[in-house]
Amino acid sequence: MEIVVSNNEDWKECFSQLAPGLVLFARQWVRSRADAEDIVQEAFVRFWRRQHSIQNRALLFATVRSIGLDLLRRDARRARREAAAVLESDQAVEPYFSGEDESQRGLAEAVDRLPQEQREVVVMKIWNELTFQEIGTVLGISQNTAASRYRYALTSLKKNLLPQ
Repeated sequence: MEIVVSNNEDWKECFSQLAPGLVLFARQWVRSRADAEDIVQEAFVRFWRRQHSIQNRALLFATVRSIGLDLLRRDARRARREAAAVLESDQAVEPYFSGEDESQRGLAEAVDRLPQEQREVVVMKIWNELTFQEIGTVLGISQNTAASRYRYALTSLKKNLLPQ
């Protein structure tokens, strides 16, 4: 490892000469110029803290590459975690209907037409036999709100299923 102590003017000059090319180099891993500039700045800070020679351009480019790839991997992991969290929160258990009976198909269609908040309460109450208190806990609502959604769902189902 080459250690050469450089003064502030050398660093400023090095930064002003190499930064534009390094930003262009960093753009291949990020979408915005601001992120690329952040990568380059972080590379210079690391380089300066470790007291590497500013003459070692290859190591400076390798540092930019390493920081860019780290950022790319971190963003990919975050995106996967966020997507998994969205999928977990949006999952609603759908009731199973055999589809052979016309009345069951009609019921399935009527349940599908319910607003999601009502549909998930009906599914939890009827098909999974949860109490309103348990439903409220699952959905993060009061048991009275769960009961109200259930009542609204039953009213809607009756209206859609009974002959007029």
